[in-house]
Amino acid sequence: MNSGGIGVPLGFPLGPTSVIQVTNLSSAVTSEQMRTLFGFLGEIEELRLYPPDNAPLAFSSKVCYIKFREASSVGVAQHLTNTVFIDRALIVVPCAEDD
Repeated sequence: MNSGGIGVPLGFPLGPTSVIQVTNLSSAVTSEQMRTLFGFLGEIEELRLYPPDNAPLAFSSKVCYIKFREASSVGVAQHLTNTVFIDRALIVVPCAEDD
């Protein structure tokens, strides 16, 4: 059912993962700000912000995928859901890994 490996619906059984999806991000957020905020929760192996910082067009919101070195950081990161960052409440959910 999940061929892409990203964006598993809530309530769908999900095994251990070290990836989170952060949505409802301000259009002004940068990847460095995201790395700083979530870097306190665990070592970040990879971070991808869409659209990227250097995107030529303006967007109303962004989405970020963060892969931690340890899967235990995912549970901690979920506690940041509803935390207002810049001008919006973050939504943090675990996400299936896709190599």
